Amino acid sequence: MLTLLKLGGSLITDKDTPRTPHLEVIHRLAEEIAQFVNANPSSQLIIGHGAGSFAHVPASKYKTRHGVRSQQEWAGFFEVWQEARALNHIILDALHQAGLPAISFPPSASITTRDGKVTAWDLAPLQAALSHQLIPVVYGDVIFDESLGGTILSTEELFTHLAVQLNPRRILLAGLNSVCSDFPLCKHTIKFITDANFKDYLPILGGSASTDVTGGMIQKVTDMLKLTHQVPGLEIHIFSSSQQGVLLEVLNGKNIGTIIHQV
Repeated sequence: MLTLLKLGGSLITDKDTPRTPHLEVIHRLAEEIAQFVNANPSSQLIIGHGAGSFAHVPASKYKTRHGVRSQQEWAGFFEVWQEARALNHIILDALHQAGLPAISFPPSASITTRDGKVTAWDLAPLQAALSHQLIPVVYGDVIFDESLGGTILSTEELFTHLAVQLNPRRILLAGLNSVCSDFPLCKHTIKFITDANFKDYLPILGGSASTDVTGGMIQKVTDMLKLTHQVPGLEIHIFSSSQQGVLLEVLNGKNIGTIIHQV
C-alpha cells in the first residue's frame, strides 16, 4: 500500500526566521518514519516536505509563483531553487542517519508546467525507486513553465499529480495543526471534512499564520477535497506532529487530526 507523507514547512522550520530548521524535530520525525518502515518492509512510501523559512522567503520577495520573466526575477528563481535544495539536503541527511534509503527527486529537474499545471513529469524513475524499496523524496520547488517562464509547485500540488497517477491509499500531511474551527488557537479540531460539511466550515477556515506563497489551510483543504473525487477511496489526514510518537501512530493507521474523505 502506497502512502504519501508530507513534512510541513511550519513543522520542520521556524517559518518566521529565515533559514532556520528545527533539527531536533527533523531527526525525531526521521526516526519515527524509520520505525514504521522497519516494521513494515513491504510498505511503499513517498516523502515530501515544504519549503518553510528557506524558499518561502525569496519566493515571496520575488513573487516567483506568479511568473518569471525579468533578469531580476530569474535571479530570484535561482535563489528559491538554492533555498529549496538546501532544506532538502538537511531532510535527506536526517533520513539517511535514521537508516532510510531515501533518494531525492528534485521537481525542478523533472517537471514542466503550463500556467502552473503539470504538462510533463516522467514518473518511471520514481516508480522504479519504489519497486526496489527505496523512498522517493520530493519537495516544493521552482518549475520551468511554458507560459509563465517559471513558477513554483507546492508539495500538495506534487502529491495531487502523484495521487492521480499512482493511486495511494492515504496522504498524510504532518504539520503543527490539524484543521481547527478556532484558528489560531486550535483547541478544537474538525474531525472529518466531506462534501456534506465543507461549506459549513468554509467561513472559519484560516490561512497560514506565516509567510506562505502557495496558500494557507483553506487552499490546502479545498484542493485535497477535490482530490478525493479523483482518487476513489483516498483518505487525507491533516494533523499535528509536534509531539513525539504522533507521526508513527498515524503511519500505523491511527486516526488523529482531521480526515478528508468521500462518504
